[in-house]
Order: sequence, then C-alpha cells, then structure tokens
Amino acid sequence: MDFGSKVLFFVSALGAFNGLVLSIYFFFFSAKKHLSNYLFAALLLVLSIRIGKSVAYFFDYGLPKIYLQLGLTACFFIGPFLYFFIKSEISQVRKIPKSWIGQTISWLLIILTVGIMYPYQEFPSLWRTLFIPLIYLQWGLYITFSIFQLMPLLKKWGNKEKVKSFEIWVLTICAAVLILFVSYVWSILNITKGSYINAAVFFSLIIYLVVFVLLYRRKANDLSSFSTQKYVDNQLNEDEILLVMANLNSAMKEKKLFKNPNLKLNELAKEVKISGHQLSQILNDKVERNFTLFVNEYRIDEACRLLLAGNNPKIEAIGFEVGFNSRSTFFSTFKKLKGTTPTLFQQQQGASSIAQNILA
Repeated sequence: MDFGSKVLFFVSALGAFNGLVLSIYFFFFSAKKHLSNYLFAALLLVLSIRIGKSVAYFFDYGLPKIYLQLGLTACFFIGPFLYFFIKSEISQVRKIPKSWIGQTISWLLIILTVGIMYPYQEFPSLWRTLFIPLIYLQWGLYITFSIFQLMPLLKKWGNKEKVKSFEIWVLTICAAVLILFVSYVWSILNITKGSYINAAVFFSLIIYLVVFVLLYRRKANDLSSFSTQKYVDNQLNEDEILLVMANLNSAMKEKKLFKNPNLKLNELAKEVKISGHQLSQILNDKVERNFTLFVNEYRIDEACRLLLAGNNPKIEAIGFEVGFNSRSTFFSTFKKLKGTTPTLFQQQQGASSIAQNILA
C-alpha cells in the first residue's frame, strides 16, 4: 500500500470510527434526551457500519462476504432512520409511533429472512442483480419521503425567509445522506472508475463537520426543534387560555396586584393558577407583551387616573403608589408608554378638560 492509499485509508476509516463514537455519545451521553437524538444516533450507527464495510472492502477485495452482507444489512436502515429523524424534528414527535416500530421490525425481519435463506456467500450473483438494487431503491424512496417532509423549509430557504438553526441542521443531515446515496449509486453504476471509496471520504468530512459544530459552536441546544419549544409539554387549550385571561384581568384591575413593587412572574402565575412558563407563553403569544411591560402598562394607566383625579398628589408619590420602586423608573416608563412626562400629561389633560367645560 503506497503512501496515498494509506492516507486515504486513514481518513475514510477514521470517519467510520468517529461516526460510531458520535452514535454512542448521542445514545448514552447527550444531555438532551429527545427522541430525535436517539434516531440520529441510530442513523450514525448504521452509516458507520455501512462506511466501515466500504472501507474494508475497498482495501481488501478478499474480505469474507459475511462482512459485505452485514454492511448491506445496515444500509437497509439508513433511509428509515433518516426519515424518522427528520419527521421527529419537523413534527415534534416525542414518543416513537407504533407505525415506526412496525416498519423497523418489518424491515429487520425481511433482511434477516433474506440473509438466512440467501446468504451473500452462497448467492453473490443474486445479491448483485436483485437484493442490492432493492436495498438502494428502498433507501432512495425514504430519502424522497424525507425531502417531502422538508419542502416547507426548502420554500422558506428559497424565499430568503429566516431559517432557524435546527432547520438548517436537519436540512444539512438530509443533504449529507443524499450525497452518500448518490456516491454509492454512482459507484454501483460504475460511472467513474475508483469512485467506490468516495462515499467513505464524504462521510468522514461530514463527521468532522458534525464534530466541529458540536465542539466549537457557542451553543448546540438550538440544533433541535424541541429546544425552541419551551412550553410544548404544558400547552393550554383555547378555553383554558380565555379563563386565564379573565383571571389576569381580575387580578390586575380588581385586586390591583400591579401595585406590589416586588411582583414576580411566578407570583402572578400562582394567582391565576398556572405555571410561570404557561403565563409567560400566554403573555408573549396572546397579549404580545413580556411580563414587565404587561405589569407596567397597568401601573401607568393607574398613574394616569390618579394624575387626573384632582386630589393634587405629588407626582413622585403616585409613582410609588402604583408600584414603581424609584422616581426615575416611573418617569422613564411613563414617557416610553405615553410619549410625554407625567407633569406634561397632567397639564395637557387638565387644560383639555377646562376647555371642554368652557365649550359646554
């Protein structure tokens, strides 16, 4: 083996080995125990086995055919695991559906039955002319199904809309598997001489890219759709949301909880009998306000009422009465929400009231 062949062997074999290590990591050591992570681990596992077989066979054509059969058996599961991974991310699947289990078991029974009845060692011609093309056909069909799942993301990409990190990640994984598929088909059709090892080299480069992303990105938790959905386990239906909104209105307008200068999100959530996450979700999604702005709007509305009440209270005292901790915070919040200072607001509204009385 010359130096160039040794380098090629090292690069391609190391990719298969690193893929196996990454698979183990996602199976057992990943902090995020999402279904999609386990499916990604399974995808890496079968890819590593398939690539490992390719590397071994490329550098040793006398390899026992049982190893070839093992690699092709793993190849039979690349398509399904890719589709399941993408579907779990796009559709937020948290528990593996029975249909997926059924598909996996069915494919396993099929490939085991074929392997036992027609082992590659004894029926190499049958494998080359029938079984291998069927395996790649099945792989190609699942890639097609996966691409259909990704069509909305591809349209977003095409329309130059903002694409989330996990969406780019899923698109990249699908593209990588598609490249591997094309490389193998290219080799089987013998379009380019010596192209069989290309898939292994591509896989190594992809694995290095994955390792780079995981090790050097400032954060990797946004590579899953589950990390962008903080409240997916605690969603409320529309009737429950309406009830919460009514309770919020009562707590703020009747009980005037906003007057508590130390009011916290969880305290208000407890008052309306939901979790802090659920309340934050409702405020962001339905009211389109964060907690601070939501409370401050009630405080400023109350301050406006007091300014026009005609009792001539000190403006600073009004700020403290409605729940602000400091004069500066009261004045800056008032100007932000009303576009003027409390003093000018009082003068303008007072002048307007006098004018209306004169006209009347």
